Amino acid sequence: MTKEIKNNIFYCGLNHRERKFFDELIPLPVGTTYNSYLIKASEKTVIVDTMYPPKSDEYLEKLEQAGVLSVDYIVANHGEQDHSGTLPKMIKKYPQAKILTNPKCKEIIQEMLHIEDEKFQTVADGEEISLGDKTLRFIHAPWVHWPDTMFTYIPEDKIIFTCDFLGSHSPFENLYAQETPELLSAAKRYYAEIMMPFRNFCKKYVQMLKNMDIDMILTSHGPIYKNPKFILDAYGKWISDECENKVVIPYVSMYESTKEMVDYMCEKLSEKGITVRPFNVVEEDLGELAMELVDACTVVFGSSMVLAGPHPAAVTAAYLAGILRPKTKFVSFIGSYGWGGVLTEKLEQALSTVKAEKLEPVIIKGKPRKEDFEKLDVLIGQICQKMKSCEK
Repeated sequence: MTKEIKNNIFYCGLNHRERKFFDELIPLPVGTTYNSYLIKASEKTVIVDTMYPPKSDEYLEKLEQAGVLSVDYIVANHGEQDHSGTLPKMIKKYPQAKILTNPKCKEIIQEMLHIEDEKFQTVADGEEISLGDKTLRFIHAPWVHWPDTMFTYIPEDKIIFTCDFLGSHSPFENLYAQETPELLSAAKRYYAEIMMPFRNFCKKYVQMLKNMDIDMILTSHGPIYKNPKFILDAYGKWISDECENKVVIPYVSMYESTKEMVDYMCEKLSEKGITVRPFNVVEEDLGELAMELVDACTVVFGSSMVLAGPHPAAVTAAYLAGILRPKTKFVSFIGSYGWGGVLTEKLEQALSTVKAEKLEPVIIKGKPRKEDFEKLDVLIGQICQKMKSCEK
């Protein structure tokens, strides 16, 4: 059933606990939600965002059970299909409904879903539409995380719908956020995987929301925030320019030589009071790596050699870091090879978008010897010296 949130604003989304990957890329340890909202105002009925296509029939049945016989407006805050994918079925079921969205989102929806022009009503940034006893105010918010993103604000109820921004892949029974470490971790993972490449845009919108009169934040994934400060303060930390006193070491080791180097670095750095997170990129969840990258001051990539180049799994880890663009200050490379090749070139190329200082790599042949550990000691010393700039 639908659940009332406040003053005839209802939740009508769905949990999807069985979904294992998002965009066929991002692991979903516990699944996700697709949040949709129903507004029954005095003069108009509105749906804010719709549903992921495989869930569309279940969603439409839910609206029918809630007694939704007609819809005047469907707000599309973002064109990605986990929010807009049910629009073709919605406009067939509610033919009088107009899709309210910004011009860029209209363009994207039409390209993906082939909906006719006459079904749309585009809205400008700051434009308002009266629903009688409620008002919809539209805020264009591009690049959190697509160029078409928009927020929708109801000033009478002090509620804002932020679509993907501030969300989390967190199925729930209780509609409202339980301010637990588990939710904070899920929100951080979501930020890392989806929002971190757009950190500077996030800064802008976090500050904007802090300056607005808001009682609740309603996202498109995860629970509702009745205490906006909880998620805004968390984002404030993640998007800041400050890093933690932490070294992350994503690595792959075919015959344990690289792992010996990683283990040695972990031991020596820990002795010096630095938090170290080794990360086996073959065995561990890359979503966890993304989380660790959010606030790590230094990242050291470790790799074995495959056919004269870095192991493909190490390249994937470096590519992931490159597209996520964390605020990391320092980067280096360690690894071992058998007969020859170039170990660092492709890794450096994958990291070209990360504005971090490169520290001298330690690349060795075969199993590490005494002189190789001495080279690692030099790198460890450089890291410790450089990390002082990350101290708060």
